[in-house]
Amino acid sequence: MKFLIDECLSPDLALLARECGFAESTHVTWLGLSGAKDHVIMRRAVGESFVFVTHNTADFRPLYGREEIHLGLVGFNTAARMMDLALQRSLFLLVLAEIGEAEPYNEALEISVAADRTVTVDRYRLPPA
Repeated sequence: MKFLIDECLSPDLALLARECGFAESTHVTWLGLSGAKDHVIMRRAVGESFVFVTHNTADFRPLYGREEIHLGLVGFNTAARMMDLALQRSLFLLVLAEIGEAEPYNEALEISVAADRTVTVDRYRLPPA
């Protein structure tokens, strides 16, 4: 499994993924895709079998919902002011624990953090079966 981290999240997450044994993980900016349209990034993630991790879930959910097969979409749902590096790292480690070793084919995993720091995890088929 390998992860592609969106530019709205820190490149440190790609490094964390590599440290956790996902050596082919990378960041959108490292691929020269800074500022690229969402559909271009999604096509790259799907075409190269990445699990895509973003803080832009609302924009990517419809794109992934039209794909017959994809390796997975992970979304962090928080207020922008909450998304510091420490929270990003904590949420990404939660993702790794939730996914385990099974690749999340045609699944979305959304982790939401409320203002009171309550965390909810929602895992579902995308597109729905």
